[in-house]
Amino acid sequence: MHMLAPAPYRSPWMTEDLDDVRALARTFFERELTPHVDRWSKAGAVDREFWNRAGEAGLLCMSIPEEYGGGGGTFAHEAVIAEEQARAVDDGWGSQVHSAIVAHYILAYGTEEQKQRWLPGMASGELVGAIAMTEPGAGSDLQALRTSASLDGEHYVVDGSKTFVSNGLHADLVVIVVRTGGEGGRGLSLIVAETTDLPGFSRGRQLEKVGLKYQDTMELFFEDMRVPADNVLGGEAGLGRGFVQLMQQLGQERLIIAVTAVAAAETAVRLAVDYAKEREAFGRPILAFQNLRFELAECTTEALATRTLVDHCIGLHLQGRLDPATASMAKYFATDKQCELIDRALQVFGGYGFMTEYPIARMYASARVQKIYGGTNEIMKELIGRSL
Repeated sequence: MHMLAPAPYRSPWMTEDLDDVRALARTFFERELTPHVDRWSKAGAVDREFWNRAGEAGLLCMSIPEEYGGGGGTFAHEAVIAEEQARAVDDGWGSQVHSAIVAHYILAYGTEEQKQRWLPGMASGELVGAIAMTEPGAGSDLQALRTSASLDGEHYVVDGSKTFVSNGLHADLVVIVVRTGGEGGRGLSLIVAETTDLPGFSRGRQLEKVGLKYQDTMELFFEDMRVPADNVLGGEAGLGRGFVQLMQQLGQERLIIAVTAVAAAETAVRLAVDYAKEREAFGRPILAFQNLRFELAECTTEALATRTLVDHCIGLHLQGRLDPATASMAKYFATDKQCELIDRALQVFGGYGFMTEYPIARMYASARVQKIYGGTNEIMKELIGRSL
């Protein structure tokens, strides 16, 4: 007896409007991104003009209000774009850092003048955003950051360095976590550097990574870099608020990582199933072997289970009810499953799965960092544990 295929799953937060966004993103990536991936991988970055084309297509800052040049949508719009980017097997364009993270720091904490000055350019692609948190001696422990900013007249003088900065090569705006006060979290502030022709600002080497080959991840250096005092995020009221601001925004950052993780896992399983239907061994498709059918049945089930957790968190976030512990659950579980399911999917391809010309190989290399950035998965478990 032939079994019917499982009923297609539709995320409960999806709408017809979001279907249109999904179609737009899919078409844009097929036309403007996929043909250039090999060239970008060799260059180590997307073309700068790609940001402008994405802005023209309306794919930047979709969740930013229209009054600031954005799309007037919600986090769901960012999630749909992130999913389609993952399904296009794109692991290099730092769209989520720009639209779902940096733009929202400015929207949430910026003064009206700051929002009017920076957000429209981010939405158009004229300005590329980055956030500089990690330092060579401080990663997940944000309170140990050393980069300093001292007031000198109408400017802050910034000294220090940051590493692992996504969008570092093209960034026109960098939100920098700096120490403006004493020790610990209370001494931190966020200051925005406009990098064009900025004395004291320099970009270091482009970091060689296991995966994410054309995500322009850089070291940034600040030596007597003078930034207007007006560029403290939130103005004078933002001084010493950096740690609180970071904690409030990390939930969305961790959720967008979970979104990309589950979409990548689903894509890997689909690629493996398609390959298993076509690849033959001993005179029949390898999907005819029970062991492989069971393996892919498990992978399909686990991807769907992960999807429902992430969808639950997206629903909570859209209602303003996503708490840090639950966001941490989504981030650690989805990225663990991403790495596990991509590994199992790669095995289906045999030796071809180890060849970088196959998308599954690139997905395997790029998945690993998902368990590290946005807060390591060990930190996620610690945050969950504190909430028990």
